[in-house]
Amino acid sequence: MNQFSSVKLIRYFFKFISRLGDGLFWYLLMAGLLIYENFLTIIPVMHMAVFGGLGTLIYLILKNKIARPRPFEVNQAILMQGKVLDRFSFPSGHTMHAVIFSLIAIHYYPFLELPLIMMTILISLSRVILGLHYVSDVLISFIIGFFIFELSLFISWNKIPSYFIYS
Repeated sequence: MNQFSSVKLIRYFFKFISRLGDGLFWYLLMAGLLIYENFLTIIPVMHMAVFGGLGTLIYLILKNKIARPRPFEVNQAILMQGKVLDRFSFPSGHTMHAVIFSLIAIHYYPFLELPLIMMTILISLSRVILGLHYVSDVLISFIIGFFIFELSLFISWNKIPSYFIYS
């Protein structure tokens, strides 16, 4: 997959997608949701922020404990075509957060399903195409993100009494 990055248009497209996955896209999504419903969307946005934060904590612990080198460090044939935000490969924080934020947003706003799933897939692909992650990093990060989302539903975040929202 990394060999696709030798095509300039593909490389620039996935660098752009990866940059959005640095957090910018998700912050814009949360701000857009707040504006969309005139700031009545504080619960979905808080839900995303809290469990995105949990994802970051899990990501940092795993990165430092596992300390897996990035693909371009192990295989000279793999080209590093993107910005490295930290030292190690596993897990893919971009993928994990894309899954967490997308699934939470879709939970509240099902009409966002298609664009958010497409964005999640593109962000995940960007990490492999740019030589920053192994396919296994992305797949396991998808699973971790899904379990964090499921945990968020188990905690019943969306059942906070409305008097906490409007008081």
